[in-house]
Amino acid sequence: MKIMIEFLTEDFDEFNIYLKQKAPSLLIIIVDENTHEHCLPVFLPNLETDVPFEIIELEAGEEQKTLETVCNLLPVFAEFQADRNALVINLGGGVITDLGGFSASIYKRGIDFINIPTSLLGMCDASLGGKTGVDLENLKNLVGTFALPEKVFIDVNFLKTLPNEELISGFAEMLKHGLVADQKHWENLIVLDEISPENIAPYIKDSMQIKQNIVDQDFKEKNIRKTLNFGHTIGHAVESLFLKAGNPISHGNAVAIGMICETRLSFLENILSEEVSDKIIFNIKKYFPQSDLNFDNNEILALMKNDKKNHNSKIQFSLVDHPPSETT
Repeated sequence: MKIMIEFLTEDFDEFNIYLKQKAPSLLIIIVDENTHEHCLPVFLPNLETDVPFEIIELEAGEEQKTLETVCNLLPVFAEFQADRNALVINLGGGVITDLGGFSASIYKRGIDFINIPTSLLGMCDASLGGKTGVDLENLKNLVGTFALPEKVFIDVNFLKTLPNEELISGFAEMLKHGLVADQKHWENLIVLDEISPENIAPYIKDSMQIKQNIVDQDFKEKNIRKTLNFGHTIGHAVESLFLKAGNPISHGNAVAIGMICETRLSFLENILSEEVSDKIIFNIKKYFPQSDLNFDNNEILALMKNDKKNHNSKIQFSLVDHPPSETT
């Protein structure tokens, strides 16, 4: 089960060739209010097809990633008379690819979809791996499916439409890829003085490939794919806590907090030396200085007990067990 990834050239030739070969009956383009304003005007003029299309705009934000939104989407699919040859195009960040992919995977027992991620988080993480889903009562990704997009198309120019905090959010997942799988990738990232589209662009493909290689080995997350959960057991709980309080923080900031905590836990479990643990935490905090947040430990523990990765009522962690570098 391998996802095909293509980087788009300026005229979107790769995408238009794919559409011509696939010949879907209908295109359903899902966007949020931000990608409708900033990305759709780039996408539509490059769309060369006679296939009819419809656009669905959703409100932006993690708060929209719910079953209620899905239940509003599916009747619209039916209203458009989408059949099993229709194609859903998710043009947006992680919320859109999660929501759109999940909706496509359950409509008429599954119709095809592709992801065109427009955020760094979407490019390096959410659009890949075939995990779709929504939150349930503020618990992250509790409802979902494993469903692969037919393709993922990448246009790094979309990153120029993002506010800096969104770039930083996606950078957390890139750091994670380096920590769990590729020392050189980690070293390339932690020397960046500024998180900008130009500085990040050369390393996006590397980050995507790291995740893709792991997913190819373990699609249903029975073994090695669990390493990609590093930082997410605590991170998702932190994200859920702030979402529940009506004060959501970015996924990347929550994962950064999770990685810091779980790196420290790796030391406490004698998996990492204190020196290496301190170096990792120092480098994460360089990019996420706002990671020193106050929250109730009991509330975090309660939320972690609902984590979907738990087994036999035991909280599961993916910890780092090797130094990313002796010099960083």
